[in-house]
Formats: sequence, C-alpha cells, structure tokens
Amino acid sequence: MNVPKQQSAPSSAISRAIELKTQLDEHGYRYYVLDEPVIADAEYDKLFHELVALEQKYPELASAASPTHRVGGGTLAAFSEVTHRVPMLSLGNAFTADDAANFDRRCREGLAAGSGNADAEIDYACEPKFDGLAINLTYENGIFVQGATRGDGAVGEDVTLNLKTIRAIPLSLTAPQGKKIPKLLEVRGEVLMLKNDFAKLNDKQAGKGEKLFVNPRNAAAGSLRQLDSKLTAERPLHFFAYGLGRVEGADIPATHGEMMDWLQGLRFPVSGERRTVKGLAGLLGYYEQIGKRRSMLPFEIDGVVYKVNAFAAQEKLGFVSRAPRFAIAHKFPAEEATTVLLGIDVQVGRTGAITPVARLQPVFVGGTTVSNATLHNEDEIRRKDLKIGDTVIVRRAGDVIPEVASVIYAKRPVDAREFVMPTRCPQCQSHIEKLEGEAIARCTGGLFCPAQRKQALLHFAQRRAMDIEGLGDKLVEQIVNAELVRTPADLYRLGLTALANLERMAEKSARNLLDAIEKSKHTTLAKFLFGLGVRHVGESTAKDLAKHFGKLDAVMNASTDALLLVNDVGPVVAQSLTNFFAEPHNREVVEQLRSCGIVWPESAGVNAPNAALGAEFGRMSPVAGGAFSGKTVVLTGTMPTLSRDVAKDKLEAAGAKVAGSVSKKTDFVIAGSDAGSKLEKAIELGVTVLDEAQLLAMLAQS
Repeated sequence: MNVPKQQSAPSSAISRAIELKTQLDEHGYRYYVLDEPVIADAEYDKLFHELVALEQKYPELASAASPTHRVGGGTLAAFSEVTHRVPMLSLGNAFTADDAANFDRRCREGLAAGSGNADAEIDYACEPKFDGLAINLTYENGIFVQGATRGDGAVGEDVTLNLKTIRAIPLSLTAPQGKKIPKLLEVRGEVLMLKNDFAKLNDKQAGKGEKLFVNPRNAAAGSLRQLDSKLTAERPLHFFAYGLGRVEGADIPATHGEMMDWLQGLRFPVSGERRTVKGLAGLLGYYEQIGKRRSMLPFEIDGVVYKVNAFAAQEKLGFVSRAPRFAIAHKFPAEEATTVLLGIDVQVGRTGAITPVARLQPVFVGGTTVSNATLHNEDEIRRKDLKIGDTVIVRRAGDVIPEVASVIYAKRPVDAREFVMPTRCPQCQSHIEKLEGEAIARCTGGLFCPAQRKQALLHFAQRRAMDIEGLGDKLVEQIVNAELVRTPADLYRLGLTALANLERMAEKSARNLLDAIEKSKHTTLAKFLFGLGVRHVGESTAKDLAKHFGKLDAVMNASTDALLLVNDVGPVVAQSLTNFFAEPHNREVVEQLRSCGIVWPESAGVNAPNAALGAEFGRMSPVAGGAFSGKTVVLTGTMPTLSRDVAKDKLEAAGAKVAGSVSKKTDFVIAGSDAGSKLEKAIELGVTVLDEAQLLAMLAQS
C-alpha cells in the first residue's frame, strides 16, 4: 500500500501562519490582559479557525507556542513533581496597624545596621494579596515550557498543560523595543477566577444540577488540578504576575516596582492596584484605600502585600526561617455576621480527630451562605462558653473557613443546653481518647474506622512502612469507594478481576499491584509497627520498640510502665500505644494481617543479637565505634546521588540518630544543594558540615 507523501508547507502558508499567530497573540493580549478588544469575537474566531486549518494541513507549522494549543488536550494519570529552582516562600502575616509598624521598624533597623540611621523612611512596593493559587511559570528563550504549583514551597506539581489553557498567560514572550528576552525566566504569580466569572460558572453548575463551588479560590484550585486539560480550558481562569524566580541571560531592574513594569512590558498581566509608597504612613494609607475599594475589585483579596522596594535592600534583610524579612502580608479583618447555634455535631477527620461542628441558622457572611462552622475542639467550646440555642457571631477566618467567634450573652435563651462530647466514635463506635496535654480528642479505631480508612491505608502502604508500590491516593480512593477494602488486612484479599475493573486499571496494572502486595508480606517488625499508624509512633520510635521487645505480642501486651523503659518513649507515646492496642477493633485487624501471611524475623528483644536480622534484609547492623556510632546527624538539601531516605538508612545502619532539626547536640550536618536554614544554623553553632562525598567516605571507613 502506497502512503501519500506529506506535503511540505509552501512559503505563502508559512508567511500566513506567522501572520495569523502574531495577530491572534496581539488580540488575545488586548482582550484578556488589557481588556481593550479591537475586533469582534466572530472575527477572532475566523482567524483562529484559519490557523487551525493551516496547522492541520501542514503539521510542521504547529508549535508549542501556537494559540491553537490553548484548547486543552491530553489526559494525565497524575501530576508529576517539580522541584523549584528557587523556593516559593510563604509570607509572614500582619493583622493590625501595630503589626505593620513592627514590620517597618524591623526593616529600618535591619537596613540601618552599621550606619546607625534607623529613622530613614523606606520605599515599599504594595499590591493586593490575591486569593488564588500560587504558580511558577518557566520560559526558555521566550517560550513557555513548564508551569508548576507552589506545593510545599520546595516541590510543586506540574500543571503545564492546564496553564496553557489560560489565555492571560503568554505562550511566547515579546520583548519591548530595545530589550532582550532572558535565556531562562521564571515568573511567579497567582491563578484565580474573577468574581463575575465565578458567578457565571456557578449559574452554569446550578443549571446542570451539579455541585456549586464554595468560592472563587475553590473553583480556581479545582479547575487547575483537573487531570484532563480540556476541562480546565472550559473554566474561566485568570492570571496575575507578582514576582520572579530564577532569571538567566538578562539584567533585572533594581526595584520591585520597576520589575513589575518590566513584566508588564513582556506582556504579563500585573495588578493595576500596585503602588510604591514611602514609610509606615504610606503602608497604612494603601491598606486603608484598598480596604475601602475591596468589594469593587474584580477579584477576591484577603489583604495586601508590602515589600521593601529595592532588591539590594531585600538582599541585605534576607530571610528568617522560611519567610522573607523584607515582605509581609497585611490581612483584612474577617467578615462577621450574627446567627443562632442550632446544634453541635462531631465529625471524624481522616487522622481520627474528633471536631465539633456548629449547625447554624443559615446566614450570609463573607460572600457566601454559611450553615456550618468549625468549633475546633471541646476546650474551645468551654473557653467561649457556647451553648446550644445561643445567638452567636460567625466570621470567616481568613475569608475561607467559617468559625463561631463569640456569644451574645444578652440573647441567651433560658433553655440553652451544654454540649457533651461523645465517648465513642460516631463512625465506628471505638473509644474516643484525649491524651494529656492535647486539645484534640481522637477516635482510637485507626485500623477500623471508616472515616480514617483512606489515611490508614496510605500510611500502611507507604515506602517506609509496608512499601506497597503503586498504592497511591487515587487508587486508595477507588478501592475504598468501591468498598473493596475496609481495613489494611483487606488489601491481602484483593482479587485480580475486582482490581482490573476499576477505572484506569488494566489487568497488567492490577497484577503489578497484587505482586507488590504479596512482596510486602515479608517485612520487619519495625516497619509493621510504623505501618499501623499509632499516633505519636513514628519510624524511629517503631524501630526502638522492635529492638526493645523483639516480638509483636510483647509490644501489644506491654503495660504503660514497660513501654516507658523503651528509648525515647515518654508518657504520651506510652499512653497512645496502650490505648491503641486496648481497642478490640485494632487487635482484630492486626490478627487478620498476621493470618494473611505477613511475617518478619523476631528476636528476644534487647538481649538478642541483631546481626542476622540486619543481614536478612540487606542492611548492616549498627557498627560499634564507627564515625557515626552514637552521633546525631541532620540531613538538609538535595544530594547528587543519594535520596534523603537512602542516606538516612545508611546513617542509621552505621549507628547514627538522624534528627530533623539542628541544635547544640547535633554532631554532623550533611548538606546538599539548596540547603537552607539548617545549614545556616549549623554554621552558626559550629557543627561539622559534610557533603555527600565526605559522608560516603566516612561510611566506608566505619
């Protein structure tokens, strides 16, 4: 069969495609960024479809920066992780004028260090604090190549395909005359949904009989995290730039205000509400002015952001912990309303936390109708002296989570009733515990409780517990919702057919998961104990318990006094263990797990040699007298070849204790690239700092 040779694009088609792309980019910028369209929608659509037809006829004309790539396409199984080149830090908060004054004072004193002039007023850049989703956009040679969410600040999720559907985000950069495009440019900003677009979206949802979104931020976050970018393309998302990450191949301006103008020149949408002000009076004046206009703004904000304007001054002020010293968010007061407390129920969280929830007479507050509000915990109810039937003031804390702020005692009815915390979980009837020193009460049926099911399974399956590869959030969601698994023991009873019939699960994937589950049956006592998810029993404590007792039955039957003899086990951990194994539901699941064939080598406890146990599972026993034996070590940053977990395993095998923070008791800090405050603390305290090569050399000598 002869396949016709694909026709190359003639020069006329190439020229027309370039012309169409240029026109569409210009009209898109005028419409979505400047809000100043110069052609009708029908004319734009005509140009767009002409370009689509050209690219279909001559595929070589298509490119990643083409306007036709904004329609969405391609479905992901999950979002991949993206490590930020420059961490996306969070801001400290100011809630009062005094907080803002203290921020200004700290900045003046920090910049005056050495000069003695702490009275000089500082130039600040001010802008609205958008209530959306922080993202990082990466451009290489002017072409948008990757977009990621903030995540935990160090690692986010790759949402490139979804961000390409947002028409306010340029797919290629156009430099102002006389300027050049950076070789690498990372732009930070906020994805959000404008108020009018949010209202239209909810009207559309209501018309289809579908669930309404709570607020614009909720709608924007849900839209951006769709696995199918075509669904994201249907949502009216917007974007505003407010900062930079890594920049290479171009000189950036000297101030934040000039940088924002530079970004605007590159055709990024930036807030027209930004201002440069002088001193504390300027800060408070801007805060008051934006506060008065807040309801008239096209987008939701929950405060304003102050930044020292000059980048040189920002660099001098530096950072504290994970936040910059040169910037702060001045939050608006929460909006409040009055209503009646009709009742108090309790909800069980995924970690077993028992949270009282106020059932309210519906009231409109903070832009939405509120009928439920968090009461946090029983102590908070007593502190506020809340009674069922009270008239209360409700506010939306941070403009997001409704809470009961206070009681209007003058309106308390004579039949107002005290709240009584239940003694048994409403989901599984297990006992509710409240450990000494804790405010939160919790269900003790961790392995059995339906509310904790998904969290218990994810914890049980994680790599440092039972290590069931392939059992992640989405799959746990499916098998729980399909009622295939109720407790961790049910994992070992799963069948191939039931798994293969799940959405996005073919027979091969199901077989791989079953193989991983079977493999997990051979483990260690420490991993099994950690996998049970006993509150306060982390990986290190689980290892101490396994080493001390040697057998699972010995741990389960240990008295509180016996548990206190274990290294690093205090009264809270001991009580948590006692309560956990005193719950019949948990013991039943443990016995089911053993009957499913989960095994591990047991020893006689602290009196038994551990060399055979370590060898059987490919790990060295702790080396007495080695360089790390008995030493406290902290890991920070990213190492060239070793993951954090592998480095931790090697250190513990060499007799070290791996801690999470640096103190005077720390012996070594192992630092990789992008090491942060832990490295600074180590240098400040004079702690020995090693790199990966030095670590491996010392391990080899142990």
